[in-house]
Amino acid sequence: MKPSTTDQIKGKFHEVKGKVKEEVGKVINDRNLKSKGKSENLAGKVQKKVGQIKKVFEK
Repeated sequence: MKPSTTDQIKGKFHEVKGKVKEEVGKVINDRNLKSKGKSENLAGKVQKKVGQIKKVFEK
């Protein structure tokens, strides 16, 4: 599997995982968990975008 595809898959995984953490943090009223979820979601978006950029330069 190409590194760009791997980055995109891992990025999407972290986005989803971050969203789940954020929602659980909201439900149980845990600010720390909510902020960790937001951070992981953002990191996932960045990683996914890096994978997309790599894909463009592979061609």
